[in-house]
Amino acid sequence: MSNRYAIVMVAAVLALLSACATPPEQRVGESEIRYGRIARIDPVSLEGDHQLGVGSIIGAVAGGVLGHQFGGGSGKDLATVAGVLAGGYAGNTVQNRYADRRAGQHITVQLGNGVAVGVTQPADPGLRVGDRVRIDGSGPDARISRI
Repeated sequence: MSNRYAIVMVAAVLALLSACATPPEQRVGESEIRYGRIARIDPVSLEGDHQLGVGSIIGAVAGGVLGHQFGGGSGKDLATVAGVLAGGYAGNTVQNRYADRRAGQHITVQLGNGVAVGVTQPADPGLRVGDRVRIDGSGPDARISRI
């Protein structure tokens, strides 16, 4: 196998890792607005907004370069691909271990129709249990603000 084949394989693996990194976005009801009262606020720790970041890419490149040093012929290509996979996994693991964490809140809102809605968002010290609030959006993009 040629060196060109190894480069194509590395690019394909990186593309697959990137495609699998984030779930497909669901934008249903993006402009939805609901009103209610805060029933409960629980502090949480939020991770950075990354799924597959620089750590994975640097790890994959370094692993591919290191793996390319071993074997000969098709064994060299196999070692390169294995190095890319292992390096990408290791880089992502290291990045997640040192990811910036920030304060957040999981807020449970009791809507007027009796339904409870939970939203996790960055901490807002102005929100208190019993506050009348509005929920803008839905899913992971939902945000709560006082009215």
